[in-house]
Amino acid sequence: MREIVFDTETTGFKFAEGDRMVEIGCVELFNRVETGRTFHAYYHPERDMPVEAFNVHGLSAQFLSDKPKFADAVEDLLEFVGDAPMIAHNAGFDFSFLNGELTKCGRQIVHMKRMVDTLQIARSRHPGAKHSLDALCSRFGIDRSHRVLHGALLDAQLLAQVYVELMGGRQI
Repeated sequence: MREIVFDTETTGFKFAEGDRMVEIGCVELFNRVETGRTFHAYYHPERDMPVEAFNVHGLSAQFLSDKPKFADAVEDLLEFVGDAPMIAHNAGFDFSFLNGELTKCGRQIVHMKRMVDTLQIARSRHPGAKHSLDALCSRFGIDRSHRVLHGALLDAQLLAQVYVELMGGRQI
């Protein structure tokens, strides 16, 4: 079965209050094995970059100034994702931004039935433990030494490994 693990970086926490998605990274899995296919894009947020957000991901307004607006580049993302289930950590956050951007440009949203939340899975499988992406990488022995700041593609790649472990390993 084909699945897409993804992560976003944003200008803040609430799309409804004007925050925007500035980066998305996607990793394709087939039967819980990474295929090597990825999708990665930066987007011009059409607003300023708050210092707090910059401190998380390091994406400046200057860096994003020549990137396409989401509406101008959405086709490539939708083509990559197709109708596959989409996996995210704290999925409500990432889906609120993805669906907010899709709605803003008049596109059909990704239905919540396609959503898989690794945070919920981790909480149910490891109650009382820490469930951040870093904590889950540590629990499963996944190397994250090259992760200094948050980056959507790197985080999606780490999450893909975490997801496979949470689900009991590869299905070959």
